[in-house]
Amino acid sequence: NFEPEREKQILRQFVKDKVDLIFTFPTEVSMFAKAVTQGTDIPVLFAFANIEGTGLVESVRKPGGSITGVRYPGPDIAVKRFEIMLELVPEAKRMWIPYQRGYPIVASQMAALRPVANSAGITLEEFPADDAAELQAELEKRAAADDIDMDAILFVAEPLAVTPAAFAVMGRFAADHQVPIGGALISVGDYGSIFGVNVDIVNTGRQAAPLADKILQGTPAGSIPVVSAESFFEINYTVAQEFGLSVPEGLLSRADKVIR
Repeated sequence: NFEPEREKQILRQFVKDKVDLIFTFPTEVSMFAKAVTQGTDIPVLFAFANIEGTGLVESVRKPGGSITGVRYPGPDIAVKRFEIMLELVPEAKRMWIPYQRGYPIVASQMAALRPVANSAGITLEEFPADDAAELQAELEKRAAADDIDMDAILFVAEPLAVTPAAFAVMGRFAADHQVPIGGALISVGDYGSIFGVNVDIVNTGRQAAPLADKILQGTPAGSIPVVSAESFFEINYTVAQEFGLSVPEGLLSRADKVIR
């Protein structure tokens, strides 16, 4: 639910209780778990966490310290989301990217996206915000202007855009102005995104289980290589039609799930 202070309180209690293993999910709480367990012998196993630019591990093969886990392939997924949006909206020239201000995994995703967007002649406009109210103020300003100055709304992996209040604001704006919106698959009330590329949470847990077993059998966590989760692609064909998009057959055939 993205409650950092509550998460810190829980993790501190885990350390006081001297638990055998801390399993964390996703990135930010994993970073704090690593910090709060420094100087203890409590291993940390993360899942759904970015390792790029976060300092979680020393390397994929040798994570170091007392931590390992299942990597969330954020930069790779960001590029896939961009490429799919471009297939859906080939005439797009300006993509608006909203995200939680200061969230630690955004920088690595944007670093991966910028050269790809430059090669495609696409302008990426980042909009860091603290909450839904800030997003609404910005979109109301754009709605009142002669040009809303965006051809698509693209989500990177971060918490703000997929919270119900924030998505409702953006979903309403996208529907009112027929601006394709996607990256993460979400629906709130009458509004929905067109597609999502993400990692399957259950499969990520299955990948983490044998790592946990090794740790509990005595293998130092920092010596166990990090594994990467695989992404999956979903498209809501009904929502795409509501936006007046012609979805290429090749894109539909690549989708792991099509919602009709």
